[in-house]
Amino acid sequence: MAHNVIAEAKRCLNCKNPLCRKGCPINTPIPMFISAFLNGDIKSAGKMLFENNPLSVVCSIVCNHADQCQGHCIRGIKGEPVEVSTIENFVSSHYLDALELEKAEPNGIKVAVVGAGPAGITIAIKMAQLGYDVTVFESKSEIGGVLRYGIPEFRLPKSIVDRYLNILYKLGVKIKFNVTIGKAFGIEELFRDGFKAISIGTGVTWPISLNVKGETLGHVHYGVHYLERPEVYQLGDKVVIIGAGNVAMDVARTALRRGAKSVKVVMRSDKYSASKEEKEYAEIEGAEFIFCKSPVEITDKGVMFADTVCDENHRVVSASDKPELMEADSVLICISQKPSNLILTQTAGLETNERGLVKINEDGSTSRAGLFASGDVVKGAKTVVEAAETSKRVALAMHEYLQKLPKE
Repeated sequence: MAHNVIAEAKRCLNCKNPLCRKGCPINTPIPMFISAFLNGDIKSAGKMLFENNPLSVVCSIVCNHADQCQGHCIRGIKGEPVEVSTIENFVSSHYLDALELEKAEPNGIKVAVVGAGPAGITIAIKMAQLGYDVTVFESKSEIGGVLRYGIPEFRLPKSIVDRYLNILYKLGVKIKFNVTIGKAFGIEELFRDGFKAISIGTGVTWPISLNVKGETLGHVHYGVHYLERPEVYQLGDKVVIIGAGNVAMDVARTALRRGAKSVKVVMRSDKYSASKEEKEYAEIEGAEFIFCKSPVEITDKGVMFADTVCDENHRVVSASDKPELMEADSVLICISQKPSNLILTQTAGLETNERGLVKINEDGSTSRAGLFASGDVVKGAKTVVEAAETSKRVALAMHEYLQKLPKE
């Protein structure tokens, strides 16, 4: 493995104008960390990656590299791009094994981070390193959010997510598990108890429904719920998945690995929205893709689909008036997610948009002073690296805000 990684790193041209870096949403210093690695300074290489993106080891596994760093590699024009993800994973994993965390002197200022998903983990690490007294409020009994409950084990081992719990504790971060802000107490109580800045990173955990007849039947489930605990579901042999994003791909692959004989991924338009790589993995594992079918009704026997017609922009422009049954033992809906509205609707002065997402300024601050937001609760269901990139900038904005407050 090490020899292959070194050989791959040697293929990097160390471009003066690295297009790979421009293709990375979080601007990973790719040529720089590879050069440090090849010069024998793997510690410095790992430090570069961690400081730029604390979730580097995760992103090296789950990012859509074909469209980002590797998709922009100059070598890929006439041949195979450098496998940046492989090198990044090797260096990042090594760095976490011997992590020496740098931390500023404690300043006594309390900061609250709501949600321990990618956004919350990133902000908690950054703020703790700046010397703040950080408390994370997590609604579940383990950290990770979508990393733990939305990405299957075969794509992202939970042991990698577990490593971040130790990192947070090493930095002195306090974590309150099984606490949902908006139930026993809310944002007002956090400000009351001395938290000077609060970050909301609760993600988008509520599924969006189809709003068709039959959706409440017992064999109908939502993909995000299924991925959280697939072992408790009995789907049967025939599974129909409605939706074609990356969640649908994970659901399809998980259902097949758990014994489903037939898995059909059905979408309204003539184009899937998942990454090409994830679609190919699902297909090679046995998923069947069916285009231009719109669900009209769900019955005990399956789903009634109407044929659709799409324009050149892949938008549905018409549907037949004679739906046909597609038999299914179970139906899984994977058309997207929205944020839980508990914290959002119960916080005075916090503005949201028509999709229920938090409105923020360019620096991540909200309409409420001292309250910030980042990740999917702001942008909707996006990627891990986008959440990390936004959260890194929000942590800096929180620091600047706190430094301007009057000294007590």
